[in-house]
Parts: sequence; C-alpha cells; structure tokens
Amino acid sequence: MALELKTSHKIALAGVAAAIPAGVWLLTSFDPNVAGNPFPPCMFHAFTGYYCIGCGLTRALHALVHGDLPRAFSMNPLGLIVLALIPLMVLWSANWQPRWLRPIMRWVMEPKLWLILLPGYWIARNLPWFPFTTLAPL
Repeated sequence: MALELKTSHKIALAGVAAAIPAGVWLLTSFDPNVAGNPFPPCMFHAFTGYYCIGCGLTRALHALVHGDLPRAFSMNPLGLIVLALIPLMVLWSANWQPRWLRPIMRWVMEPKLWLILLPGYWIARNLPWFPFTTLAPL
C-alpha cells in the first residue's frame, strides 16, 4: 500500500522539516536551566506553583539533544514517550497501517486513553508522595 499525502499534509511536513533543525539549534545553543535563556517559563507553574503536563519538556528536549536520555526522561517521562509516538500516529492517520503495529496503535489512537492518561499524569506529578514525586521535573 503506497502512502499518498494531500497537499496540505505536504506543506505541514515541510514546515515541520524546517522547524526541527531550528529547534535543535536553539536547544543546543541555549541552556533552559540557566537564567536569561530565550525560552519562556511555564505560565501555569508561575501562576499556580503546580506542574502542568508539559512542565520540564524544554529542559528534557535540551538534555535529549545533548544525548542525556536519563536526564531527559527524568524531566518529563510522558512527554518523551509521546514524542516518540507522534511520528507513528501521524503515519497511522495517513493510512500507513502495517499489521505488526496494529496492537499498539489500537490503544494509542483511542481518545479514551488520552482523556484518562493526560489528566491522570497532570494530577500524579503534583502529588507530594513517592513514587509520584519522581514524575515532577527536577
């Protein structure tokens, strides 16, 4: 089965193809852990003191582009897992659906999973007890 993309999908892919090198350059050039970096802070955390779903993701991506996978995973484990799943989800939506991937994608493409997982993760990473404290960005 050949993968055929609409013109709008091709334009979106071209935008992503341009944005990824720019993002990698920013993340290799600037450290989000240092004061005065060009990355904006999390507004939710600034206003509430609680971690949102994306808190720590910029620092995780910074660690990832520097090859520090354990540190990246410690900053936002769900973010890195979802980051790895996004290309598969996009290809699956574009009708690239190999048989070996069906069991995984049956779960991943189910909206109920995300409606439970995302709020659950958001709440869990703000709980003050072990093992939930390991979900908070360091």
